[in-house]
Amino acid sequence: MLGGISIWQLLIVLGIIILIFGTKKLRNVGSDLGGAVKGFKKAMHEEEKGEEKDAQPQARVDHQDEPANTYDVQAERKPEEQEERK
Repeated sequence: MLGGISIWQLLIVLGIIILIFGTKKLRNVGSDLGGAVKGFKKAMHEEEKGEEKDAQPQARVDHQDEPANTYDVQAERKPEEQEERK
């Protein structure tokens, strides 16, 4: 069904869109969309540069040799905090 759309039908639809929204609003939407794409490309390019700089492996912390410590505590509120919350 979509294969039957001709150039004249597309021009008519474009003309209706221009009549509804106006050329100024369409120009603003186009420039906003272009700015967003530029910003996205710039951010992706900066991220790739950042990955190249951080290519050195980071130090790894390993706790296998240390004994496991478990602390049993009971939490209590201070008297001032109890009065302030009431």
